[in-house]
Amino acid sequence: MALTKVDIKHIQQGIKSTVKDAVVEAVDPYFAAIQKDFNNVYGRFDDIGKRFDKIEKLILADYKRRIEKLELEVREVRDLLSIK
Repeated sequence: MALTKVDIKHIQQGIKSTVKDAVVEAVDPYFAAIQKDFNNVYGRFDDIGKRFDKIEKLILADYKRRIEKLELEVREVRDLLSIK
């Protein structure tokens, strides 16, 4: 019994869907692992961002303290020189 064009088309479609399913099954675990790695990297960036925020706050607090100290010293110098 010879195969018709319709039979060949059904066979081709079956092969395509089987190959597609096999590829998806083979590749999905790798994509899941890669996604997990990206999530770990993004989590680390969040931690680094929080650390930078903390460092920035400490630096700003230090500069604020230093500026206030300088302002007091300038007032003292003005008072000593009687400049108003």
